[in-house]
Amino acid sequence: MPDGEITWKDYLLPPLHPEGPGFVALFAFVTFILWLIWSPFGVIGVGLTVWCFYFFRDPDRVTPTREGLVISPADGVVQAITECDGPPELDLAATTFTRVSVFMSVFDCHVNRMPIAGTVEKEVYVPGLFLNATLDKASADNERQCLLVAADTGKTFAVVQIAGLVARRIRCDVQAEQHLQTGERIGMIRFGSRVDVYLPKGIHPLVSVGQKMVAGETVIADAKSKETAREGEVR
Repeated sequence: MPDGEITWKDYLLPPLHPEGPGFVALFAFVTFILWLIWSPFGVIGVGLTVWCFYFFRDPDRVTPTREGLVISPADGVVQAITECDGPPELDLAATTFTRVSVFMSVFDCHVNRMPIAGTVEKEVYVPGLFLNATLDKASADNERQCLLVAADTGKTFAVVQIAGLVARRIRCDVQAEQHLQTGERIGMIRFGSRVDVYLPKGIHPLVSVGQKMVAGETVIADAKSKETAREGEVR
């Protein structure tokens, strides 16, 4: 079979994130017990076990490789596009950015990816609340993991993983001084959450609020483009 050809296994049996097998095994064990108690409970357990498997899926993605492209760090929907100051935890409170927020529901793949090639200059974990990640104040109040990225293009970006109403653990797999390519995995969040990308001044988002994102694939901005921010409408 030619390399790169997609088969039914890629859709039905995607690879799992390392955190997944333990949770799937736990769900399967509980399902077995429920089935012994009462079979209808077992049927519900089967459904939840299947959901757990797909929640922890970690499929490969085809990332555009042209320098300067900013790629979505998460699967989900563009929740908000806001002009704001940078994360104060990264000493960016006096710098204006355009923040693109991607919300992940409990049905989205939760593996997060680097939006642009560069070096992680600083990483800061901030404890906090577990408010609904769709709220704007979640960027300042919720538990989060902040990354300061010096992009290969010379610009400074910030990436923030934000825990949500159901999420109770942020996993960040990168460290300060680590260099990553666009689309490389940086961690994940359990279960239902948000990732913010802070675009530096002069780089406009090429996506609209409500647009569906695919982590590692969807282009959200272009550091080499002079195009103004795009607008979209439901059709």
